[in-house]
Amino acid sequence: MTTDGFSSADIDTSRPHPARIYDYLLGGKSNYPVDWEAARQLLRVAPEARVSARENRAFLQRAVRFLVRDAGIRQIIDIGTGIPAPGNVHQIAQQFAPEVRVAYVDNDPIVHVHAHALLTGTGATSIVLADLREPELILSHPQIRAMIDFREPVALLLIAILHFVADDEEPARIIATFRDALAAGSYLAISHGSGDFNADAAREVAAVYSNATSALTPRSHAEIVRLFDGFEILDPGVVQPPLWRPDGKVPRDVSKIAGYCGVGCKPAASPPSALPAPA
Repeated sequence: MTTDGFSSADIDTSRPHPARIYDYLLGGKSNYPVDWEAARQLLRVAPEARVSARENRAFLQRAVRFLVRDAGIRQIIDIGTGIPAPGNVHQIAQQFAPEVRVAYVDNDPIVHVHAHALLTGTGATSIVLADLREPELILSHPQIRAMIDFREPVALLLIAILHFVADDEEPARIIATFRDALAAGSYLAISHGSGDFNADAAREVAAVYSNATSALTPRSHAEIVRLFDGFEILDPGVVQPPLWRPDGKVPRDVSKIAGYCGVGCKPAASPPSALPAPA
């Protein structure tokens, strides 16, 4: 048994894992032969997967910069953290406000080990082994409660994770559970794969992930917009990652970036209407 509360038997390297496939696409080295093969299959059916991963990562970094520098957020929950890579959430955030606190959450023990070694130790970050599908457990987790003050605005990051939540696992309910626990002025950032651009390729990509530890459920633009229920979506809306507040050159052909992203804000409760007294 490790000091992190799970045994080596919990670390499954016999099946590809989405976080390790993503790490491979980003050029990382925290992956295994089973992940290499899955990534190569993915690139055969969707050659743009590598640039899509990079654009998704760039969106994450721009979103964090906006949330901390412009929106004044000082605490972040990043669920589906993935293998650490250059430009992690706390590194971007703390460039603008060193006091920002970041709670990382992932359900893969290998991610937990890497993140615990590389993302913690400053007193302003922590890593929790937990699953997005159990939002109540995340919200009540002692490490989360110690790191995050839910009386103050929080940024919730769900980056490239919701497409691994099946429809029957109720992603909208999961988000609503978090939304109801967040203070007014909190933010939600989502990126999500879609089959809108090439339905045939999306089916083939989903087939690759069907053998992984989490299957893939691409969703349409309208379905992804509905995940922001209860949040006011900020400009420029729910768009492909390179188009969300770009800070540089946008790729010439964004049609191959098969996904959407956006950021929403939880508004303050509307005051009751001033109705005339009954006669």
